[in-house]
Amino acid sequence: MITHPRTEELAQAVALWIDQIRPSLDPRNAFLARVAANAMATIGREITQGPAAEAEAVRLMAGLLSHEGDFAELNTELCERIRAGEMTVETPGLLAALTVMAKNQIAIDQPNYKPEGTAIA
Repeated sequence: MITHPRTEELAQAVALWIDQIRPSLDPRNAFLARVAANAMATIGREITQGPAAEAEAVRLMAGLLSHEGDFAELNTELCERIRAGEMTVETPGLLAALTVMAKNQIAIDQPNYKPEGTAIA
């Protein structure tokens, strides 16, 4: 059977290659290479962790809004209801759901970020 590298494997390979050549670059290009390697790593995490994070967000938002829908629809409605004051910090489950969704997105975007008061594992 013919196989090919998965997208996340390709992103990881490019990020590793950039990191390998970065020390030989002038300071400006070394910085830009670091930005590029970080972007590739984020793409890899988005591919591997994004679907589960989105599915959990859909489940949480559907529970808060009491109906099903896709991510974009539910997110738009949730934002509108928060802006309108229909949902506030007193809304049962809202802060917990937003916390989970934010932590899932941070795990993709900034996996080394540890908020104050969080033990580094």
